[in-house]
Amino acid sequence: MELFHPALIPFTAALIVLGLIATLELVGLLFGVAFSGLVDSALPDIELDADADFELDAELGGDGGPLHVDGPDVPDMPSAGPLSQFLSWLCVGKVPVLILLAAFLLGFGLSGLIIQETVQGVLGLYLWPILVAVPAFFVALPVTRYLGLSIAKIMPKEESDAVSRGAFIGAVATIIRGEAEHGKPAEAKLRDVHGTTHYILVEPDQIGLKFGQGNEVLLVKKSGSIFKAVINTNPVLSRS
Repeated sequence: MELFHPALIPFTAALIVLGLIATLELVGLLFGVAFSGLVDSALPDIELDADADFELDAELGGDGGPLHVDGPDVPDMPSAGPLSQFLSWLCVGKVPVLILLAAFLLGFGLSGLIIQETVQGVLGLYLWPILVAVPAFFVALPVTRYLGLSIAKIMPKEESDAVSRGAFIGAVATIIRGEAEHGKPAEAKLRDVHGTTHYILVEPDQIGLKFGQGNEVLLVKKSGSIFKAVINTNPVLSRS
């Protein structure tokens, strides 16, 4: 099989990108960075309005008082549209998007090569790549769903327990890379109620504040893919 034959290039390229993604994830694991988590943190939530802000009036006294949430009542959410239903069918939100992309590339690349080689064996020639790309695309969709469902069951907990990022409001995160200023987010990590580790982008809620590496911050609102935060002064909420 001539993998770099012009008729096979789109499918070979898909498998090469798949290999690069796998390599990136492996290198990230060596340095304690989950690139799939970073990609997810840069994407807007699908099931929720990404621009919805949940203001917190946090009374963080030394007595460890509760958090009081001020804001309008949240109306009933409308039923999911076709796009949301399609993405949910693909397991978006159940496993990291980067893993789903890898599954799609695997299905697309392998199905395209198999179709071309089958045609070449029967007719003695390769089809125009675009003619094969269309069926390969539709084959890759159920492959992505099947692998996504399978991976969600067997992968480590910190990758498989997907939680809406809107639920992170009121959680404490730790800055792990960079210095955050207003308009200049830094990378932080937190654990949700399931013990799942998430990597997010955080910036101060007020102009003039700065967060450095190691600072614990309280997430108070979400704007797009970036969380606004204040310094956590309540030891009860501090991470161990």
